[in-house]
Amino acid sequence: MTIAIQQKQSLPYFENSALLFSPIADKPWAIFLDSGFPYSDQGRYDIIACDPEITLQTHGVKTTILKQGEITSSTEDPFVLLKQYLNKGFKSIDELPFNGGALGYFSYDLARRLENLPVVAKDEENIAEMAVGIYSWAVIVDHIEKQSWLVGTESDKNDWQSLIKQFSRLEERSAEPTFVVNNKPQSNMDKQYYQQAFDKIKAYLTEGDSYQVNLAQRFCSPCSGNSWDAYKVLREMNAAPFSAFVNFPEVRILSSSPERFLKVNQGEVETKPIKGTRPRHAEKIEDEGQKIALSKSKKDRAENVMIVDLLRNDISKNCKEGSVTVPKLFDVESFATVHHLVSTVTGVLADGQYALDLLRNCFPGGSITGAPKIRSMEIIEELEPNRRGIYCGSIGYVGFNGNMDTNIAIRTLVHSEDTIRFWAGGGIVNDSVMEDEYQESFDKASALLKLLDQFSSHEDH
Repeated sequence: MTIAIQQKQSLPYFENSALLFSPIADKPWAIFLDSGFPYSDQGRYDIIACDPEITLQTHGVKTTILKQGEITSSTEDPFVLLKQYLNKGFKSIDELPFNGGALGYFSYDLARRLENLPVVAKDEENIAEMAVGIYSWAVIVDHIEKQSWLVGTESDKNDWQSLIKQFSRLEERSAEPTFVVNNKPQSNMDKQYYQQAFDKIKAYLTEGDSYQVNLAQRFCSPCSGNSWDAYKVLREMNAAPFSAFVNFPEVRILSSSPERFLKVNQGEVETKPIKGTRPRHAEKIEDEGQKIALSKSKKDRAENVMIVDLLRNDISKNCKEGSVTVPKLFDVESFATVHHLVSTVTGVLADGQYALDLLRNCFPGGSITGAPKIRSMEIIEELEPNRRGIYCGSIGYVGFNGNMDTNIAIRTLVHSEDTIRFWAGGGIVNDSVMEDEYQESFDKASALLKLLDQFSSHEDH
């Protein structure tokens, strides 16, 4: 790929980026990193792109690379391989977060390339463990400054003037939704199974194998049609600052994640683990009561601290000595259906360390495994009937300019092979109560269950 000079072109600002993305939603490798605006005001930037110059898809030990119509493959570590394609050394354009680079996902099961994990759970995902495109252009929408930009470089594959024209107007698309859910979502755990798994985790905790283990159930429905229709409803119903819609060859991903995994901006590192949840209430007084109860909960605070310690340790591997701090501990943040207890851990990348080194060393996020991480992942593999795939992995960008922002792929639907599925769970600790934990998984699943019900074809919805 011949890289030309970096460009930045001002575009008209539109409040609802979904309308801007809609005309390209079905294009190859289309991706929309969505701040949830205007339904959520917690995010700032949206990023839109499609038709990458290069694509990388990892299945097992092999990564397939498509570049200029030629297919090659590599057994190199996927993080190391991707880093080679990003080694352009571009500087940031002003303060914009992204000026071309990698956009895509890293599934939870990519951890099998990093750690020797047992193989017990059924793998019914049949999708790449890593799928990223290297994009020479992107549209950046800044909802604070109310500005939009086309950034990147012109290449053989993209025509700059056509892109400016494409993203300078909104196209009317009033087609009827085609997406249909053909059956009520079925969980891979009934309450009895969940109880047994919960009891096993409690036994492991008592024996000192682990301090906390994340346990999740998986919901699955047969479906048909275009899931972009469902995503447009999801972003209104469950707006979240780290949302995404991904249309890749093997899979469509509809994410309404509230959780940042890792951000790097000009060498400054931030991670925002979530541990602690309460459902929202329609009544304001009851809703405030939920927030207060969450902020004072000893169990949730203890859980949160465990994960903060794990992430401090994880990011320290790539950060300057003494730079890792915890500026915010136990903030209560409110989302569409739940309140969460969120902490913020920051650091500064050490000399010679890069965003992908950090991502590799922290992967997958500790907030969705438990502590210690590897032992907790072994227990998850033993007790959850199905592999997690994209769930609890990460979706986001890693730029040519060294910047990165990734989510934890929770509250995320995965659509492939005529099924749509999602997972919901939580961390189990010594003083967890089975009924409470089981209910919490449904509190977290509520928006996604409601969404699928809305697109349902069956009689009893």
